[in-house]
Amino acid sequence: MAQITVRVGETERTIEEARTRLEELEAEMRAIHEEAGDGDLDDEQRSTWETLDAECNELAVATRKAERRQRLAESRAKWGTVQVGGRKEDPFDADVRTMQDNQVLSRARQVLDDKDLAGHLRDDQREQVERVIRTRSGDLDGDLVARLLLATQQPAYRSAFQKYASNSTAFTQEEARAVEQVRLVKRALSVGGSMGADGGFAVPVLIDPTIITTAQGSMNDILRLARVETITNDTWRGISSAGVTWKFDAEAAEATDNAPKIAQPEVPTHRADGFIPFSIEIGMDWPGFAESMSMLLAEGYSELLAEKLTTGTGVNQPWGLVARLDTVTTSEVAVDAGGVLGASDVYGLWAALPQKYRRQMSTAWLSSTDVQNTIRQLGTVDPNFSVNITEEAIPRLFGRQYPMNDYMPDMPTGSGSEPVLVVGDFRGFVVAQRAGMTVEFIPHLFDRTNNRPTGERGWFAWARVGSGVVNPNGFRLLVNTT
Repeated sequence: MAQITVRVGETERTIEEARTRLEELEAEMRAIHEEAGDGDLDDEQRSTWETLDAECNELAVATRKAERRQRLAESRAKWGTVQVGGRKEDPFDADVRTMQDNQVLSRARQVLDDKDLAGHLRDDQREQVERVIRTRSGDLDGDLVARLLLATQQPAYRSAFQKYASNSTAFTQEEARAVEQVRLVKRALSVGGSMGADGGFAVPVLIDPTIITTAQGSMNDILRLARVETITNDTWRGISSAGVTWKFDAEAAEATDNAPKIAQPEVPTHRADGFIPFSIEIGMDWPGFAESMSMLLAEGYSELLAEKLTTGTGVNQPWGLVARLDTVTTSEVAVDAGGVLGASDVYGLWAALPQKYRRQMSTAWLSSTDVQNTIRQLGTVDPNFSVNITEEAIPRLFGRQYPMNDYMPDMPTGSGSEPVLVVGDFRGFVVAQRAGMTVEFIPHLFDRTNNRPTGERGWFAWARVGSGVVNPNGFRLLVNTT
């Protein structure tokens, strides 16, 4: 079935992208409303509101029409497939290495729609996998991910993986063939022999946190806010620019060279590994097993990323946002007095951020809980900082999100150079996750005191991930002063 798109003016989007854009427009309008409070909108706010409202209305109408076309196409499509009359096509009845690209994509989508295979996924995770397998770029070959999905989700590999998790390698011939097929597909995904191409077991794609992790489901606020890229090579390579500078000229005047400076930032990936214990009693039916394993694989990995995406040094680990900004002097703003955070410091930091980034809804604040509590208390002298601490939503400052990150330093009590508060457009921070996690099985864990088995097993798991600031001008970091 052909992809249904939403077209407004010269811009064409998928239905999912159109829905996301509608949410962004509504969020921007809500922020303007909250910023204005009970007062009237000023000229700039009114102009922005009218532009957003017009785009929102036009996009909503176009999206509803596209949704109707999609429902019609889906209704008609079933009459041209073998699924009519209750009979389903088997997505695993051919070798994924010899399939045509369109066959691979169609069958991978069929797996995503199967409740037994993908019922543990949230809608946003299913959409994330769909986006990955459809993407073809210099950094991401979605066809390879789709082939890995089919290879690792086929019944024979799933049963082999479950046996492996329960300390059994007595594979049937069919299971052994499936394991070999996955090994060969995984080798095609590897670059220069990295990622353990010939060792360990590939984690089935639909429980692999390097592929199914999404911003919506993440408790890691930097990962939720950042630009997350799934890649199939070892380094993400992008293009960035400060933008073209426009100007007015007299009639027939010669144009000046306004070409922007184009940078080509790179974000290399690094190996992240962890040990994951789990009990022998884990359920062995696939839906329950998949849900439990997905949670186990993601928990420690997510917490490691929460730390390193904040403080990572870039040496054998990702660059942390705060650590990297702390090396860019042009992005730093010092507090007025060492060990003291005043309202003027917060206002000054916001004013130091270039205006075009202050307007972005992807702009957010970040600090430790201690620093956020200090800012809350500024409400005793400045009502603009009053916060209702009974609200369950993420706090907002100047109309922008303000989540907490306790890997950042607490408010210092004297002079120093500690980073205190960051604000910026998080699209300028890229997290590159290489598709594919691998595990090695540890059959029994023993108590370190008496050396007796604990009734647990374990996995040694590894993946590759990197991060970096690709637009430092889009951030400002408030630091303590000496």
